[in-house]
Amino acid sequence: MANKQKLEQKLGEVLGLEMAAQKAVQELASKGLLDEQGMKAKLDKMRKEANNHQTKLEELVQKLSQSSLGLNSENIQESAEETEQKASQMMNTYLGDDPDSSEAIEFLCLAEGGEVTHYEVLSTMAAKKVKDRQFSTAVNSILREERRHLQLCTRLAKQIAASQ
Repeated sequence: MANKQKLEQKLGEVLGLEMAAQKAVQELASKGLLDEQGMKAKLDKMRKEANNHQTKLEELVQKLSQSSLGLNSENIQESAEETEQKASQMMNTYLGDDPDSSEAIEFLCLAEGGEVTHYEVLSTMAAKKVKDRQFSTAVNSILREERRHLQLCTRLAKQIAASQ
């Protein structure tokens, strides 16, 4: 069933993006690129929320794999790993060899924008194809937080730009 495969792929993509977001914040912080204007603490909170999203998604995937939908959790995990790898490659390409704080936060804006888009699509798929209230509620809850993450990154990017 093509719809089932699309749903598995989209779940894998959002899961992979959550994993990549955590990795990106840790990596950028370790390079000292998030030290300006109190960014580090704000983005660490965002990283912890991404970890919560990952956990919530993994629980939902397990539930849906055992439900009448019978989603294949291995397919979802493969898609997640592939997406995480692609996002990490994109970050390295975007930042280049000598990134600064401005470039780092702008990359996080791009990443958060991608997450919002993927969750918007997943939310639509959930409403039309999954028909599981708990799943739809969880996806929409994460989507609201992802929108806040994008707003935070955008605000921080503007603050850095104004201070340069």
